[in-house]
Amino acid sequence: MDGSYAVLTLVLGLWDMFANYCQSECLARRDTGSYYSVSAGSLWRREQQIGNELYFRADTGRMYGPFELTFGASLSSLNDFWAGAGVIYDVPLGLNAGFVKLHAMGGIYDATDGPVLGGPIEFRSGIEAGFEAQNGWRYALSFDHRSSAGLYPDSSGVETLLMRLSVPF
Repeated sequence: MDGSYAVLTLVLGLWDMFANYCQSECLARRDTGSYYSVSAGSLWRREQQIGNELYFRADTGRMYGPFELTFGASLSSLNDFWAGAGVIYDVPLGLNAGFVKLHAMGGIYDATDGPVLGGPIEFRSGIEAGFEAQNGWRYALSFDHRSSAGLYPDSSGVETLLMRLSVPF
């Protein structure tokens, strides 16, 4: 796995921006619903499960064109820590309560007892699919990849498979 989700986020988001947002101002600010999310799941490296991860994310509801600002932090059972910021892109599928999101984030990583990923700058990208209940809560399955995107010689990275609960705020 590489940074394919980050590239997909950028390409689809830019296509959507030019097709649907550039009639007036491509990156005009608009506010939508904000969410706090908590996710839990398994941490994988080189196709082997190496631990578990707890991940918190705040989707700000502040959008610029099709891109929403987000902040996140994770801690694994191996005591490694990642924190970062980036963008989310909602893939427009026309689903009633269902949704698909792509995200791309840059951040800082402290390996502690976790896997050495090359250095302190690590990028996280992924895909999330789920549904929104009538009370506004969102339930999703997320797959993320985290690596240095080639900044360091060892950039093999890790993957996480997470169940996510998002609550509006």
